[in-house]
Amino acid sequence: MRLPLRLLVPEMTHKPATYADLEALPPNQVGEIIAGVLYASPRPATPHGRVASRVHGELYPPFERGSGGPGGWLIRFEEELHLGSDVLVPDLAGWRRERVPRIPDAPFIEIAPDWLCEVLSPSTAALDRDQKMTVYAREGVRHVWLVEPRARTLEVFRLEGPHYVRLATYVGEATVRVEPFDAFPLELRVLWED
Repeated sequence: MRLPLRLLVPEMTHKPATYADLEALPPNQVGEIIAGVLYASPRPATPHGRVASRVHGELYPPFERGSGGPGGWLIRFEEELHLGSDVLVPDLAGWRRERVPRIPDAPFIEIAPDWLCEVLSPSTAALDRDQKMTVYAREGVRHVWLVEPRARTLEVFRLEGPHYVRLATYVGEATVRVEPFDAFPLELRVLWED
């Protein structure tokens, strides 16, 4: 479980959070800045990390390596994204190679991904669903997956105009084809296994 710590900038100064505020966080904290507010939470707990790792493990061979699938993607864990004045750290991010042939060798990435996956925890779900998805939509991230390990659900969203439309919610252990990775079946049971 991740327990967020919302650090508000003192109201009297109206000074937005800065990158220096992120750098000042202890190493066991993940920090993000959204609309000038610093959000910090502990590193993800084991179940959260396990599910993120399994999503990556299912997508990496067919979509990044092209092993048994079409290839054409770069998929990364917890990359720090600088999108406008916001700094976000999604659980997984993917870029189509036709648009981004290689990930820049830098401490952060300023290119909006084509796909993102957030693994929800009770303490971060509201932030992921609201503020972060608002930034993702503004930056034109075409696809977002929200995975909820406790409920064993995968919600799939596509950007249409300025807003996301929920395409589907998958529950349990089904084998599904989910855009933008619908060229290859995804076995949901693999995500939940201990």
